[in-house]
Amino acid sequence: MQDQKEEALLCSIQSPADVKKLSLAELELLAQEIRERMIQVLSQTGGHLGPNLGVVELTLAMHYVFDTPQDHFVFDVSHQTYVHKLLTGRNDRFETMRQPGGLNGFMLRTESEHDSYGAGHAGTALSAALGMAVARDLAGGKEHVVAFAGDAAFTNGISFEALNNIAGQTRRLIIVLNDNEWSIDRNVGAIASYLHKIVTNEHYTHLHDSAARLIERFGGKAVRNVARKAEEAAKSLLWPSVLFEEFGLTYYGPLDGHNLPLMVETFRFLKQQDKPVLLHALTQKGRGFQPAMDKQKKFHGLGPYDPATGETKSAGQKTYSEIFAESLTRLADRNEKVVAITAAMPNGTALDLFRPHHPQRYFDVGIAEEHAVIFAAGMATRGFKPYCAIYSTFLQRAFDPIVHDVCLQNLPVVFCMDRGGLSGDDGPTHHGLFDISYLRGIPNIVHMVPKDEDELADMMYTAMLHDGPCAIRYPRGTGPGAAVKPEPVAIPIGKAEVVCDGSDVAIFGLGAMLPLAQEMSQALEREGYSAAVVNPRFTKPLDREVLASYARRVGLIVTFEDHVLMGGFGSAVLEALNEMQLAVPVVRIGWPDEFIEHGKPDALRRKYGLTVEAALLEAKPCLARIRRKQLVG
Repeated sequence: MQDQKEEALLCSIQSPADVKKLSLAELELLAQEIRERMIQVLSQTGGHLGPNLGVVELTLAMHYVFDTPQDHFVFDVSHQTYVHKLLTGRNDRFETMRQPGGLNGFMLRTESEHDSYGAGHAGTALSAALGMAVARDLAGGKEHVVAFAGDAAFTNGISFEALNNIAGQTRRLIIVLNDNEWSIDRNVGAIASYLHKIVTNEHYTHLHDSAARLIERFGGKAVRNVARKAEEAAKSLLWPSVLFEEFGLTYYGPLDGHNLPLMVETFRFLKQQDKPVLLHALTQKGRGFQPAMDKQKKFHGLGPYDPATGETKSAGQKTYSEIFAESLTRLADRNEKVVAITAAMPNGTALDLFRPHHPQRYFDVGIAEEHAVIFAAGMATRGFKPYCAIYSTFLQRAFDPIVHDVCLQNLPVVFCMDRGGLSGDDGPTHHGLFDISYLRGIPNIVHMVPKDEDELADMMYTAMLHDGPCAIRYPRGTGPGAAVKPEPVAIPIGKAEVVCDGSDVAIFGLGAMLPLAQEMSQALEREGYSAAVVNPRFTKPLDREVLASYARRVGLIVTFEDHVLMGGFGSAVLEALNEMQLAVPVVRIGWPDEFIEHGKPDALRRKYGLTVEAALLEAKPCLARIRRKQLVG
């Protein structure tokens, strides 16, 4: 009967209004059912399980007290909004999470009126929430704005830029600091240490009674029996000079973020405050699923798993990220000036494999991409060779430091851009489809794209030898499985590789798209055309010699790239041909000028025409001219 009751609870939630009809005891049952629902569904779809298991009670309490969509919840990163989606009319579609045509893994304004702000990167919630609060004040509104940010978000400079402005620009804003001590890996730096000191300060052992009275003020005697840290949490009374107070926010906490009655009464109390406030809530990432608590890095975000054991299927083949980390370790073994830098992504970039070998030359700077790049520039001025491992989509945040601090000074920093290209299920906030465009216009930089794992190792070695800035983009997941040579080989800067020669068509397949170029070549050969295949290797500088050689003798050039067409590799080819005054038709295959949704890469490529069939169709008029020329000849 209890299972039926629990099932009935979640099935009865069509909107947040239904949540408000429940008793606190029913909320506790609903929290259990939500956890079971997420564990079962995500075992099939994959997703951010650990973060969402950790915010069940907090999200329930927020919806119990506030009224979306009139009130606005702004989640930092927004990977922890699955509970929010379940409570806002999307339970019946929850199995479609991160599936083609289904629910997005992050907040999406077009998905629901309850999603007030879309996100996918850290450090956005406080600024966006402040913008909403100021807009409300100017319009004379009464709605509440709640910014929900993990402790890792406070390692991001944007969060502090927002903190610097909140008290001076709005009279009312609620910030929830969800403190679980993790981003993807365990948090690092002074901010993490500071929050830890708040939680573990010995003075709390003497303050049981005063804290209990504060909680009693919030919710009555019924909620006095809370966790020790929550019982002793009269922080705003004890530390008037606490960091957040210095920014003009009234601080409450730390409180037990899993104590539903306490959270409900606390939000009711904060809802009445006519001033900016910050609630410091302590939560456990992965709560309610032991495998997720035991392996927090793994269960931050993962693919399908066994819901009983948490075990995942091993891919067997090494990923590009792992090849990168192993190659960098070998370079560091031989060169004491090689250092590795990550922005809170040791697991995602696989630098956690590098760290044990060279712990003194490994630096995790937190979610601070701009700082990572300038930090690398500083090291480079003193003779070191920094390798910055940052996702292509996250490196966008550091564009100015790349230009101003690295390239302008021609410093030998290497940007290793994981997730270069489509990132599949994570969607438009994570697709690395713009880095060729945003980097190749910068003087001094060399931009490389490997065709396979071995070429990635060679490019990393080439970058180590090059006395200037370099960028290497490589895809998410596994490659073709090429064995990495024991000794890397330096590639001449700007030199392409001619895979096979031909006289009618020249097909340039950039990086992971080289197999499509080879497939098209074979299709053309079957139709009687002579087709060359070129592995460009460099988007900057282009191999103009090879390009000009084919432009003078073929009737068509085709380019394949896992990147937007606008400003991408194909555009670079067109520009070079124009500058060399060589007239030859060019068919460019790449992503259109729009944000690409989440989905399986192969399906998305078919949908948007990144296929051999689409290339042949577009090339048909040129192929007909080539055929007529063959017949005349």
